[in-house]
Amino acid sequence: MKPSTGVLLTIIAVLLVVFATGAMFQVQQTEQALVLRFGAPVSGRGLITEPGLHFKIPLIESVVKIDNRILALESPKQEVLASDNQRIDVDAFVRYRIVDPLKFYQAAGSIPIANNLLASVLNSSVRRVLGEANQQQIVRDERAALMVKIKDLVNPESQRFGVQIVDARLRRADLPREISEKVFSRMVSERQREANEYRAQGNEQYQKITSRADRDAIVLKAEAQQAADTIRGQGDAERNRIFAEAFGRDPDFFAFYRSMQAYDQALKPADTRFVTSPSSDFFKYFSNPGGK
Repeated sequence: MKPSTGVLLTIIAVLLVVFATGAMFQVQQTEQALVLRFGAPVSGRGLITEPGLHFKIPLIESVVKIDNRILALESPKQEVLASDNQRIDVDAFVRYRIVDPLKFYQAAGSIPIANNLLASVLNSSVRRVLGEANQQQIVRDERAALMVKIKDLVNPESQRFGVQIVDARLRRADLPREISEKVFSRMVSERQREANEYRAQGNEQYQKITSRADRDAIVLKAEAQQAADTIRGQGDAERNRIFAEAFGRDPDFFAFYRSMQAYDQALKPADTRFVTSPSSDFFKYFSNPGGK
Protein backbone atom coordinates (compact mmCIF):
# COMPACT_ATOMS: atom_id res chain seq x y z
CA MET A 1 0.00 0.00 0.00
CA LYS A 2 1.37 3.35 -0.97
CA PRO A 3 2.03 5.85 1.86
CA SER A 4 -0.34 8.38 0.34
CA THR A 5 -3.14 5.85 0.45
CA GLY A 6 -2.48 5.13 4.17
CA VAL A 7 -2.54 8.82 5.02
CA LEU A 8 -5.81 9.23 3.17
CA LEU A 9 -7.39 6.32 5.01
CA THR A 10 -6.22 7.74 8.32
CA ILE A 11 -7.75 11.10 7.52
CA ILE A 12 -10.99 9.42 6.51
CA ALA A 13 -11.03 7.39 9.73
CA VAL A 14 -10.44 10.49 11.82
CA LEU A 15 -13.22 12.31 10.00
CA LEU A 16 -15.55 9.38 10.60
CA VAL A 17 -14.72 9.38 14.31
CA VAL A 18 -15.28 13.11 14.52
CA PHE A 19 -18.52 12.78 12.57
CA ALA A 20 -19.73 9.95 14.80
CA THR A 21 -18.77 11.84 17.96
CA GLY A 22 -20.58 14.96 16.78
CA ALA A 23 -23.61 12.90 15.81
CA MET A 24 -24.10 11.39 19.28
CA PHE A 25 -25.28 13.09 22.45
CA GLN A 26 -26.47 11.83 25.82
CA VAL A 27 -29.57 12.90 27.75
CA GLN A 28 -29.47 12.47 31.54
CA GLN A 29 -32.35 11.47 33.80
CA THR A 30 -32.69 15.07 34.98
CA GLU A 31 -32.73 16.56 31.47
CA GLN A 32 -34.80 16.95 28.35
CA ALA A 33 -33.34 18.01 25.03
CA LEU A 34 -34.34 20.15 22.07
CA VAL A 35 -32.89 19.15 18.69
CA LEU A 36 -32.72 22.29 16.56
CA ARG A 37 -31.93 22.67 12.88
CA PHE A 38 -30.87 26.21 12.12
CA GLY A 39 -32.71 27.37 15.28
CA ALA A 40 -35.99 25.53 14.58
CA PRO A 41 -37.01 22.23 16.21
CA VAL A 42 -36.55 19.16 13.98
CA SER A 43 -39.84 17.66 12.93
CA GLY A 44 -40.60 14.37 14.64
CA ARG A 45 -37.68 14.42 17.06
CA GLY A 46 -37.39 18.01 18.12
CA LEU A 47 -38.11 17.18 21.81
CA ILE A 48 -36.37 14.29 23.52
CA THR A 49 -37.57 13.37 27.00
CA GLU A 50 -36.19 9.82 27.18
CA PRO A 51 -32.76 9.54 28.85
CA GLY A 52 -30.02 7.72 26.98
CA LEU A 53 -27.86 8.02 23.86
CA HIS A 54 -29.34 9.88 20.87
CA PHE A 55 -28.19 11.07 17.45
CA LYS A 56 -28.22 14.25 15.43
CA ILE A 57 -26.74 15.48 12.18
CA PRO A 58 -23.40 17.17 12.91
CA LEU A 59 -22.83 20.76 11.80
CA ILE A 60 -26.49 21.09 10.85
CA GLU A 61 -28.38 20.23 14.02
CA SER A 62 -27.69 21.47 17.57
CA VAL A 63 -28.90 20.25 20.93
CA VAL A 64 -30.16 22.38 23.82
CA LYS A 65 -30.51 20.57 27.14
CA ILE A 66 -33.12 21.80 29.62
CA ASP A 67 -33.55 20.75 33.22
CA ASN A 68 -36.74 18.78 33.89
CA ARG A 69 -36.54 18.87 37.69
CA ILE A 70 -38.52 21.11 40.03
CA LEU A 71 -36.57 24.35 40.24
CA ALA A 72 -36.53 26.99 42.96
CA LEU A 73 -36.72 30.74 42.76
CA GLU A 74 -35.91 32.71 45.91
CA SER A 75 -37.29 36.24 46.00
CA PRO A 76 -35.24 38.79 47.98
CA LYS A 77 -36.83 40.45 50.98
CA GLN A 78 -39.17 43.26 50.04
CA GLU A 79 -41.31 45.69 51.99
CA VAL A 80 -45.06 45.45 51.41
CA LEU A 81 -47.72 47.93 52.50
CA ALA A 82 -50.75 46.07 53.87
CA SER A 83 -54.31 47.31 53.58
CA ASP A 84 -54.19 48.68 57.15
CA ASN A 85 -51.12 50.79 56.23
CA GLN A 86 -48.76 48.50 58.12
CA ARG A 87 -45.36 47.93 56.53
CA ILE A 88 -44.28 44.29 56.43
CA ASP A 89 -41.00 42.69 55.31
CA VAL A 90 -41.78 39.62 53.20
CA ASP A 91 -39.60 36.78 51.91
CA ALA A 92 -41.27 34.64 49.22
CA PHE A 93 -40.22 31.75 46.99
CA VAL A 94 -41.72 29.59 44.25
CA ARG A 95 -41.08 26.08 42.97
CA TYR A 96 -41.60 25.60 39.24
CA ARG A 97 -41.09 23.09 36.43
CA ILE A 98 -40.38 23.65 32.75
CA VAL A 99 -43.34 22.05 30.96
CA ASP A 100 -42.86 23.51 27.47
CA PRO A 101 -39.13 23.38 26.61
CA LEU A 102 -39.51 25.05 23.19
CA LYS A 103 -41.48 27.99 24.57
CA PHE A 104 -39.04 28.23 27.48
CA TYR A 105 -36.09 28.28 25.05
CA GLN A 106 -37.71 30.88 22.82
CA ALA A 107 -38.93 33.15 25.68
CA ALA A 108 -36.04 32.85 28.16
CA GLY A 109 -33.30 30.70 26.72
CA SER A 110 -31.75 29.86 30.11
CA ILE A 111 -32.71 29.33 33.72
CA PRO A 112 -31.04 32.54 35.05
CA ILE A 113 -33.00 34.67 32.56
CA ALA A 114 -36.19 32.78 33.39
CA ASN A 115 -35.54 33.39 37.11
CA ASN A 116 -35.25 37.11 36.49
CA LEU A 117 -38.52 37.15 34.56
CA LEU A 118 -40.32 35.06 37.19
CA ALA A 119 -38.90 37.18 40.05
CA SER A 120 -40.50 40.29 38.54
CA VAL A 121 -43.84 38.50 38.22
CA LEU A 122 -43.58 37.06 41.74
CA ASN A 123 -42.76 40.40 43.37
CA SER A 124 -45.65 42.18 41.68
CA SER A 125 -48.03 39.35 42.60
CA VAL A 126 -46.91 39.40 46.23
CA ARG A 127 -47.43 43.16 46.45
CA ARG A 128 -50.84 42.92 44.83
CA VAL A 129 -52.16 40.07 47.00
CA LEU A 130 -50.73 41.27 50.31
CA GLY A 131 -51.75 44.85 49.60
CA GLU A 132 -55.38 43.71 49.80
CA ALA A 133 -54.94 42.05 53.22
CA ASN A 134 -54.26 43.48 56.66
CA GLN A 135 -51.39 42.64 58.95
CA GLN A 136 -53.26 40.07 61.04
CA GLN A 137 -54.44 38.21 57.93
CA ILE A 138 -50.91 38.13 56.49
CA VAL A 139 -49.14 37.07 59.64
CA ARG A 140 -51.66 34.66 61.13
CA ASP A 141 -55.26 34.30 59.99
CA GLU A 142 -55.21 33.86 56.20
CA ARG A 143 -51.58 33.20 55.35
CA ALA A 144 -52.20 29.86 53.60
CA ALA A 145 -55.05 31.31 51.51
CA LEU A 146 -52.89 34.27 50.51
CA MET A 147 -50.12 31.93 49.31
CA VAL A 148 -52.65 30.11 47.12
CA LYS A 149 -53.73 33.45 45.64
CA ILE A 150 -50.11 34.33 44.88
CA LYS A 151 -49.62 30.99 43.14
CA ASP A 152 -52.80 31.41 41.08
CA LEU A 153 -51.69 34.91 40.10
CA VAL A 154 -48.14 33.93 39.09
CA ASN A 155 -49.06 30.77 37.20
CA PRO A 156 -50.79 32.37 34.15
CA GLU A 157 -47.89 34.77 33.70
CA SER A 158 -45.31 31.99 34.02
CA GLN A 159 -46.98 29.95 31.28
CA ARG A 160 -45.76 32.55 28.78
CA PHE A 161 -42.25 31.22 29.51
CA GLY A 162 -43.24 27.55 29.27
CA VAL A 163 -43.12 27.24 33.07
CA GLN A 164 -45.68 25.83 35.51
CA ILE A 165 -45.69 26.99 39.14
CA VAL A 166 -45.75 24.02 41.50
CA ASP A 167 -45.86 25.95 44.77
CA ALA A 168 -45.61 29.49 46.12
CA ARG A 169 -44.80 30.25 49.72
CA LEU A 170 -44.22 33.11 52.12
CA ARG A 171 -41.19 32.16 54.14
CA ARG A 172 -41.35 35.12 56.48
CA ALA A 173 -43.66 38.06 57.09
CA ASP A 174 -42.30 40.39 59.78
CA LEU A 175 -42.52 44.01 60.73
CA PRO A 176 -39.57 46.18 59.67
CA ARG A 177 -36.75 46.42 62.18
CA GLU A 178 -37.50 49.94 63.38
CA ILE A 179 -41.19 49.12 63.83
CA SER A 180 -40.32 45.83 65.54
CA GLU A 181 -38.13 47.71 68.00
CA LYS A 182 -40.97 50.13 68.75
CA VAL A 183 -43.41 47.25 69.18
CA PHE A 184 -40.92 45.46 71.43
CA SER A 185 -40.44 48.61 73.53
CA ARG A 186 -44.21 48.99 73.78
CA MET A 187 -44.52 45.35 74.85
CA VAL A 188 -41.82 45.86 77.49
CA SER A 189 -43.62 48.96 78.79
CA GLU A 190 -46.93 47.09 78.84
CA ARG A 191 -45.41 44.14 80.71
CA GLN A 192 -43.76 46.57 83.13
CA ARG A 193 -47.10 48.29 83.70
CA GLU A 194 -48.77 44.92 84.34
CA ALA A 195 -45.95 43.95 86.70
CA ASN A 196 -46.33 47.20 88.63
CA GLU A 197 -50.07 46.69 88.78
CA TYR A 198 -49.61 43.16 90.12
CA ARG A 199 -47.08 44.46 92.68
CA ALA A 200 -49.52 47.18 93.75
CA GLN A 201 -52.30 44.62 94.11
CA GLY A 202 -49.99 42.35 96.08
CA ASN A 203 -48.90 45.22 98.32
CA GLU A 204 -52.56 46.13 98.87
CA GLN A 205 -53.33 42.54 99.87
CA TYR A 206 -50.26 42.57 102.12
CA GLN A 207 -51.44 45.73 103.84
CA LYS A 208 -54.93 44.29 104.28
CA ILE A 209 -53.64 41.01 105.70
CA THR A 210 -51.11 42.79 107.94
CA SER A 211 -53.67 45.28 109.29
CA ARG A 212 -56.19 42.46 109.81
CA ALA A 213 -53.56 40.42 111.66
CA ASP A 214 -52.55 43.42 113.79
CA ARG A 215 -56.18 44.15 114.56
CA ASP A 216 -56.83 40.52 115.46
CA ALA A 217 -53.72 40.50 117.65
CA ILE A 218 -54.89 43.64 119.47
CA VAL A 219 -58.37 42.18 119.90
CA LEU A 220 -56.95 38.90 121.20
CA LYS A 221 -54.64 40.71 123.61
CA ALA A 222 -57.49 42.92 124.81
CA GLU A 223 -59.76 39.93 125.29
CA ALA A 224 -56.99 38.05 127.08
CA GLN A 225 -56.25 41.08 129.27
CA GLN A 226 -59.93 41.45 130.00
CA ALA A 227 -60.17 37.78 130.92
CA ALA A 228 -57.04 38.09 133.08
CA ASP A 229 -58.35 41.19 134.82
CA THR A 230 -61.67 39.47 135.40
CA ILE A 231 -59.98 36.39 136.86
CA ARG A 232 -57.61 38.58 138.90
CA GLY A 233 -60.56 40.60 140.17
CA GLN A 234 -62.39 37.42 141.07
CA GLY A 235 -59.26 36.19 142.87
CA ASP A 236 -58.88 39.46 144.72
CA ALA A 237 -62.55 39.36 145.66
CA GLU A 238 -62.18 35.80 146.86
CA ARG A 239 -59.07 36.74 148.80
CA ASN A 240 -60.82 39.71 150.37
CA ARG A 241 -63.77 37.51 151.21
CA ILE A 242 -61.50 35.02 152.91
CA PHE A 243 -59.70 37.83 154.72
CA ALA A 244 -63.00 39.33 155.79
CA GLU A 245 -64.24 35.97 156.97
CA ALA A 246 -61.02 35.36 158.87
CA PHE A 247 -61.15 38.84 160.37
CA GLY A 248 -64.70 38.20 161.49
CA ARG A 249 -63.73 34.95 163.17
CA ASP A 250 -60.56 36.19 164.98
CA PRO A 251 -59.70 39.90 164.64
CA ASP A 252 -56.59 39.58 166.81
CA PHE A 253 -55.10 36.77 164.74
CA PHE A 254 -55.92 38.67 161.58
CA ALA A 255 -54.17 41.80 162.91
CA PHE A 256 -51.18 39.68 163.89
CA TYR A 257 -51.05 38.05 160.44
CA ARG A 258 -51.20 41.40 158.67
CA SER A 259 -48.44 42.78 160.89
CA MET A 260 -46.23 39.79 160.01
CA GLN A 261 -46.79 40.53 156.35
CA ALA A 262 -45.91 44.18 156.93
CA TYR A 263 -42.68 43.13 158.71
CA ASP A 264 -41.78 40.85 155.82
CA GLN A 265 -42.27 43.61 153.28
CA ALA A 266 -40.66 46.43 155.32
CA LEU A 267 -37.64 44.67 156.80
CA LYS A 268 -35.74 43.28 153.82
CA PRO A 269 -32.49 41.38 154.46
CA ALA A 270 -30.47 43.69 152.10
CA ASP A 271 -29.38 46.95 153.87
CA THR A 272 -32.67 48.11 155.47
CA ARG A 273 -32.72 51.17 157.78
CA PHE A 274 -35.88 51.88 159.70
CA VAL A 275 -36.08 54.94 161.98
CA THR A 276 -39.09 54.96 164.29
CA SER A 277 -39.97 54.94 167.96
CA PRO A 278 -39.73 51.51 169.62
CA SER A 279 -43.04 52.18 171.30
CA SER A 280 -44.89 52.72 168.01
CA ASP A 281 -47.81 50.48 167.07
CA PHE A 282 -45.72 49.01 164.23
CA PHE A 283 -43.56 47.10 166.73
CA LYS A 284 -46.31 46.18 169.17
CA TYR A 285 -45.93 42.46 168.35
CA PHE A 286 -42.16 42.53 168.91
CA SER A 287 -42.31 42.62 172.75
CA ASN A 288 -45.65 40.86 173.20
CA PRO A 289 -47.31 38.32 170.86
CA GLY A 290 -50.64 39.61 172.00
CA GLY A 291 -49.80 43.15 170.95
CA LYS A 292 -50.32 44.45 174.49
